[in-house]
Amino acid sequence: MKAATIQLETLTCPSCIQKVEGALKGLDGVEKETVEVAFNSSRVKLQFNDEKVSIEQIEQAITKIGYEVEKSRVK
Repeated sequence: MKAATIQLETLTCPSCIQKVEGALKGLDGVEKETVEVAFNSSRVKLQFNDEKVSIEQIEQAITKIGYEVEKSRVK
């Protein structure tokens, strides 16, 4: 299991949080209960099984719904 922190472009409204959470929770390998999106900092924290999903796939899910990933950090 790995943990990631993903910095997004500025989130403009609270519904953005629901969109990002929904996209990430729909990915196989993402631990759904660990997905946290912080509106004020535009930061996403989550845990994922890197044998099922890669950080690149997670980033693609975010960009697919219209948000830009500024940087990611995986531990």
